Amino acid sequence: METIVPAVMHRPEAGEAEILVCYDGSDGAKRAVDAAALLLARLHAVVLNVAPATRADGGAPQPSGDASEHPNNRADALIRAEAGAARARRAGLDAEARATSAPSTWQGIVAVADELEAAAIVVGAARDEAVRGSVSHDVVAHARRPVLIVPAPTEGAD
Repeated sequence: METIVPAVMHRPEAGEAEILVCYDGSDGAKRAVDAAALLLARLHAVVLNVAPATRADGGAPQPSGDASEHPNNRADALIRAEAGAARARRAGLDAEARATSAPSTWQGIVAVADELEAAAIVVGAARDEAVRGSVSHDVVAHARRPVLIVPAPTEGAD
């Protein structure tokens, strides 16, 4: 799994907590960014988008990683992460964008959270998504840190 990080990046000082905010551009993800800014404004935020790990030939990568993994997946993920980081900064967070690829979204989220030793993970969820097999459920099931799940807005809200 290769992670793309923009060249200019804030690195928190020793002991400074970070949060990992998951962002895919959906209404639920936008609301999650806003909730993170409201509730966790004093923490540094890494806004992450996880790209599917597919090879340039369309096949699935080998478990050990595959050098022919499609670079457009990671580049597209970084564009989405940058949009989420911009939203987070407008909401008042000290935020940076980050992209990674993984066999599944939850695996990418948990791996980056572990790497960062994030204080918490913030993830948005569709109103009907908090069920077994959803990204938010799988993150909660596998993360070794607190997870804040923010539901998508209801019809007519936000």
